[in-house]
Amino acid sequence: MITAALLAAGLTALTGLGPQPGSASAQPPTTVTTTPFTTPNTDNCPQKTSPPPPVDTSEVPAPGQPTPTPLAVPDEPIGGTKLGGCGVLLPKGAPQVPEGISATAWMVSDLDTGAVLAAKDPHGRYRPASTIKVLLAAVALRALDKNKVVTGTQEDANVDGTAVGIGPGGKYTNLQLFQALIMASGNDAAHAIAAQLGGDAATVAKMNDHAKRLQAFDTRAATPSGLDGPGMSTSAYDLSVLFRDAMSIPLFAELIHTEEVDFPGYPADPRNPDDKDHPGYPIANDNHLLFEYPGALGGKTGFTDDARQTFVAAAQRDGRRLVVTLLQAEVRPLRPWEQAAKLLDYGFALPDSASIGALPGSEESATSTDPSVALANPPMSGDTAAPARTRDHDNLRITLMVGGIILVLVLLDGARRLNRRH
Repeated sequence: MITAALLAAGLTALTGLGPQPGSASAQPPTTVTTTPFTTPNTDNCPQKTSPPPPVDTSEVPAPGQPTPTPLAVPDEPIGGTKLGGCGVLLPKGAPQVPEGISATAWMVSDLDTGAVLAAKDPHGRYRPASTIKVLLAAVALRALDKNKVVTGTQEDANVDGTAVGIGPGGKYTNLQLFQALIMASGNDAAHAIAAQLGGDAATVAKMNDHAKRLQAFDTRAATPSGLDGPGMSTSAYDLSVLFRDAMSIPLFAELIHTEEVDFPGYPADPRNPDDKDHPGYPIANDNHLLFEYPGALGGKTGFTDDARQTFVAAAQRDGRRLVVTLLQAEVRPLRPWEQAAKLLDYGFALPDSASIGALPGSEESATSTDPSVALANPPMSGDTAAPARTRDHDNLRITLMVGGIILVLVLLDGARRLNRRH
């Protein structure tokens, strides 16, 4: 079995593209340090409206483009009033969370019921890095034919950050691009997929529209791949919502659980007489939790200089499926997947009734959020999500119900009159 670390090294040598400053990368090198790490205190809600200041120029708008304003904060926290807190939030009587969690924000929720079991700064706004590929996948898997064959371009190969190794002239099915996107976090695959959705700007717009329909109001994509860009934002709560939606697509659930597949090569450059055909090679899933945690269903990793370590994954135990999200984490004292494992163990140890809130669509979230916000229905089990309910839709249902009752009364009265005549 080829490990993710060996794969990353091989792909870097193959493509000549290592992680760039501010680029989305799934597995950055471990930084050795002797400085003790303390999880940032978020009790005073420092990221209520925006992520922390960037450390580089990746979020500077292009010339002539405005600086995005912070996303509006809902009057009532989506998912329940308790989720408006910014520190560590636990059910009553729950034990303290395990040590070694360096993530600034995190959340554990039930994939099936939507119950939020525990969290830290759930609606605080942070950068998603490559975990935003979950949102791209949810849009693309519903829109593109997985069997369609596309040709790789030089533009695909030139994209910054982690690359799976798409080459000009290579022939790839969309299924292979989805594998490269989800398993190996290929930014070149994200570019090839976005090109079919109308280009980067059109794809980002589709992603943001879908996030709004899911009530992921802390989320704004700036790039399809997770490369940092102006206004990029998500939250531990939103990332759980996005992942739950994507998991309603059977192919997504299959791909995040796939350990290894073969990826095609591409032909020699005809303009370069010294170039030779580039053979295909295997790619492995870059999520260590999949290989190390019993019951792991899969997930998505991410890293940029601004976002730091990000992570979302799910696991199953005794018929219960839980999701864990981490934002702005570090590799110390534990790697992100190890932090996720500790939080999953913590969540599985809590009783089924434990809850501090809920993802959109559950009864608790419906009664605890701003009534002016239209709640999305729970994800469907097929390849499409149910559309969000609207106030007009509910009014129409009420009108039809009242009309039906009146019609029944009229018919009953008519029947009584007819019986009297006989």
